[in-house]
Amino acid sequence: MAEIRLEGVSKHFGATRAVSDLSLEVHDAEFVVLLGPTGAGKTTTLRLVAGLERPDRGSIRIAGHDVTVAPIADRDVAFVFQQYSLYPHYTVFDNLAFPLRAPHRRTDTAAIEARVTAVAAMLRIEDKLANQATMLSGGEMQRVAIGRALVREPTVFLMDEPLSSLDAKLREELRIELKRIQTDLGATVFYVTHDQVEAMTLADRIGVLAQGRLVQVGTPHEIYTRPASVYVAQRLGAPAINLVPLGLLDEAGANPAPHGASRAAVRPEDLVLGESGRPGRIAQVERLVDETVVIVDIDGQRLRALIDAGRELAPEMQIRVAARPGALLFFGDDDHRMEN
Repeated sequence: MAEIRLEGVSKHFGATRAVSDLSLEVHDAEFVVLLGPTGAGKTTTLRLVAGLERPDRGSIRIAGHDVTVAPIADRDVAFVFQQYSLYPHYTVFDNLAFPLRAPHRRTDTAAIEARVTAVAAMLRIEDKLANQATMLSGGEMQRVAIGRALVREPTVFLMDEPLSSLDAKLREELRIELKRIQTDLGATVFYVTHDQVEAMTLADRIGVLAQGRLVQVGTPHEIYTRPASVYVAQRLGAPAINLVPLGLLDEAGANPAPHGASRAAVRPEDLVLGESGRPGRIAQVERLVDETVVIVDIDGQRLRALIDAGRELAPEMQIRVAARPGALLFFGDDDHRMEN
């Protein structure tokens, strides 16, 4: 079983707390994504699992074995970095074969060729095997970097924002490929990113990090619809969730606030622009390909609403705004979500 278990793991660099009392389990064949901004502790957590750093406290187990202080070579993990880290004057074949040619592996030539060919086909770069790495596009180089991890058939894959340096189109293509490969192989993947789209599309479960602390773990749907705090609610969603004063959108008791709530939030897609609700003024219209973002001003409070692209609205129009029944999320003074 290729699971990862972190229990009470902490890591400091001098006075800086990088990871604090983190406990998390990545199950066998599961794709878990750590999501958070720069400095949240994502990469440090991955490096602790890989053995590139040692925790100050806590334990780390991989496939049931305690590897807290084990050397890197004994952990049987493959690490895919943000940068490609290819050998520029090697061919694609030799870059892919490199891990299998390590002295401690003693893989014979026929087995290396079979494995490299199979992985190249999986990544759809079989026609590039004779090319030097310097002749590849950015997307192809990242496929080779991922392939170099795949050829080893490790217990788990660790991935540190491997798609962040690619343009939007390539990121989308490789997200699809990466998820397909993980599903086909039944691989265990521990992946970190600051990109909410990557987290939502790749993850079986997402762990949200804030200043080294794991603040919520759940499926993408759970994290999006039932965020534990304002911080978590703001990590997912584009356009970002609207934070509003109590009473702004709870007309006729359709969205009553629980006792003790101090503010509310609503997703842009849960705002209804029409003939009922609070009167407002359209301040701005942002037309996207298949939808439109409308910024509405209600008594000086600006909210973003997401509507169909075919609907014609214009700045300065007067309109009424309401939240769909049950759509409001409520938060207390400590910014934690309260049950409706």
